[in-house]
Amino acid sequence: MTEPLHLLRIAAAPISWGVCEVPGWGYVLDPRTVLSEMAALGMSATELGPPGYLPRDPAELRRLLGTFGLTAVGGFLALVLHHDARDALARAQDTATLLAATGAEILVLAAATGLRGYDARPQLTDAEWRTLVDTAAAIRDTAAVHGLHTVLHPHVGTHVASRPEIERFLADSDLDLCLDTGHLLIGGTDPVRFAQRHAERVGHVHLKDVRGALADQVRGGNLEYSEAVRRGVYVPLGEGDIDIAALVRGMQAAGYRGWYVLEQDVSLRSTDSARQPGRDTERSLRHLADIALAAAGI
Repeated sequence: MTEPLHLLRIAAAPISWGVCEVPGWGYVLDPRTVLSEMAALGMSATELGPPGYLPRDPAELRRLLGTFGLTAVGGFLALVLHHDARDALARAQDTATLLAATGAEILVLAAATGLRGYDARPQLTDAEWRTLVDTAAAIRDTAAVHGLHTVLHPHVGTHVASRPEIERFLADSDLDLCLDTGHLLIGGTDPVRFAQRHAERVGHVHLKDVRGALADQVRGGNLEYSEAVRRGVYVPLGEGDIDIAALVRGMQAAGYRGWYVLEQDVSLRSTDSARQPGRDTERSLRHLADIALAAAGI
């Protein structure tokens, strides 16, 4: 099933198993369970999930990943970028050091609000926006010393989420972006069109599929993001309203050779639902395999 996937660089992510940085997000599976399920699906690489989920000691982390035949791709780091740049830089330095020591390539940065979760956010002043942009650039330079490529992740409930904010960031910063198909769509940006217009600014890809009706409710302010996740706004690739095949074809044609990270954000309520993430990820892999075959003309 996964044989054609060698044509693409595919990685997993713990969020597909409900592992999230938001306190109280849901039932959290232990790392060995998550990593073993990734390995059973034939995955060979993963993002690390929220800081602290996997071991912080590089040697211990490498041993744990190696037990399951996995390598590290990168890690997601949500930081408050619009004030106290010194604190943000210190936290980014710590994460960059760990990522580099494990052989990872990507630091995935998000502009956190400082509030808990992703259901609400205050507006920034122009001065705070400037600080956000400058702090992101400083983190990019710090991570580069460690051999890491930093990308800014437009993300629901952060300060770079809506289409105007994304366009403003593209204009004001030279950082590449993480093209997250789900978060772009929920924020009001068509991910396929974004890839067509800005492929040269895409440094990393998170693949999600989305139920458009639920996304519309979140965007319209009629449904909190966390509740939309619980209701299943994210679905296996090919079962939602995003043309994943068109996006992958477009990125490959534009010369993108980076990672495609499978991310179907879920919130697990109990151990009874713990087996569903693996089944959903397998369905996404099957869809990607079909896309890879078609792209190769096989």
